[in-house]
Amino acid sequence: MVYRYPAGNPLHPEALKEKQRALRDGFSTPLTLRVHRALSWLRRAEAEEEEQDVRLLWIGFNAAYAGDVEASASNSAPEGERGLFLSFFSTLVKFDGRHRVYDAVWQRFSQEIRLLLDNRYVYHPFWQHQNGVPGYQDWEHKLERGRLAINHALREHDTVRILSILFDRLYILRNQLVHGSATWNSDVNRDQVRDGASLLGCLLPIFVDLMMENPQHEWPMPNYPVVD
Repeated sequence: MVYRYPAGNPLHPEALKEKQRALRDGFSTPLTLRVHRALSWLRRAEAEEEEQDVRLLWIGFNAAYAGDVEASASNSAPEGERGLFLSFFSTLVKFDGRHRVYDAVWQRFSQEIRLLLDNRYVYHPFWQHQNGVPGYQDWEHKLERGRLAINHALREHDTVRILSILFDRLYILRNQLVHGSATWNSDVNRDQVRDGASLLGCLLPIFVDLMMENPQHEWPMPNYPVVD
């Protein structure tokens, strides 16, 4: 089952929308755009009962962190996104005084996260090797080294590091869907789509709420602001 916040929960999309309406007069333009756009995708996903592909909320996440497309395009994915993720996650974890991100990562979804991080089908070097790109013959060794880094981060409760590695994997899953490299509602990738949708459905509302609770932060302008 895909994770959903129940009606009445402060992190339900409609509750977040009401909070946004109450607070938006105090938001900067960049924060206004980021929150408004992310919430629009959260609310659309909430209305979807069946389609897990639709509930994989990468567009909503992208609207929230609004990475520098030009800078990330200069590097091969997912490396070009990693620095953007790290900066965004570091900011959010710093603001997370109630440890909501921590609890989601270390308690609510620890098993799903371990499975996703072990899954070669959402591991960039695996696909580079499959596509004949030189230098990735040792992808299994790289994956094993990644497991050691993950286990270290787990022992140290390094939430930012785990989020960065996790979203590297989700980025590959996103690419498979958005770039037409997967069949709609395909049986072959259901486990990772289901778990990815659940993780994003849980984490993105927390991210948006933390952003709204910290309007004093200098949130950068999104790449595509509203232009008359």
